[in-house]
Amino acid sequence: MPNWTGILELDVEARQGRTVTKNLYFQGALKIMRPVYHHKSAIPCYYILNPGGGYLDGDTYRMRVSLGEQAKITLTTQSATKVYKTPTKHAYQETEIFLKKGSYLEYLPDPLIAYRDARYFQKNVVRMEKGATFLYTDILTPGWSPEGKHFSYDSLRLINEIYQDDELVAYDHIKLDPKEKYMDGLGFMEGYSHLGSFIVVGHQTNTKLLDQLYETINRETGDFKAGLSKLVVPGLSIRVMANATQVIERIFTACHHVISQEWFDVKPSFLRKY
Repeated sequence: MPNWTGILELDVEARQGRTVTKNLYFQGALKIMRPVYHHKSAIPCYYILNPGGGYLDGDTYRMRVSLGEQAKITLTTQSATKVYKTPTKHAYQETEIFLKKGSYLEYLPDPLIAYRDARYFQKNVVRMEKGATFLYTDILTPGWSPEGKHFSYDSLRLINEIYQDDELVAYDHIKLDPKEKYMDGLGFMEGYSHLGSFIVVGHQTNTKLLDQLYETINRETGDFKAGLSKLVVPGLSIRVMANATQVIERIFTACHHVISQEWFDVKPSFLRKY
């Protein structure tokens, strides 16, 4: 077991119609704020903080999040995850998520910014019972470099494994390796610099929702490419390539609104980050 730079453990449960914290532990360079109930919602929003300001050479982070039956939360970060130069060893983060039947987790971190000579590896493992719902987004953004290059980082690798009743139902592996591959080529970033992923696993997903999301994406303007795929279980995956974080955020926000309106007849809360 490595000497973790930061550790975070969060367990929540449903109690008298609200979701409350059952257990919370953190140490090192990971912290979490007390939950915020936006617009008097019964769904708490937890903000993850990294007081260190960014991920450095050899940093390692571990998070574990567990939701009991009928528990519902939004989990986000206070600001973007910044990965700086890692000359000796890549920065690493692993997250394990457990979702009981009827639970609902929105895991919506801010963009990941990889600066010059950065190397980063992230692995998310989700273990959910049938009847639980999981929403996840990530946006990969190149950081500033003196030469003005979009792909000055060394490598980014992100793995998402999602299990439903112990069966692997979704596996997503992104590997961007500018030192080894020509990123502007066909089958890679194709002239774009930013990459966003939106993954949803939930029994509420149906053809009507997929059609609504497809129409929503097509109504968006700007320079981007997007794809929408259906999973082998009720769920979906959206991938967006663009040249600006704001374009991907706008598309994901519009899709999030459609899902929240369709499933709960509400608009998602505005996640204030200031």
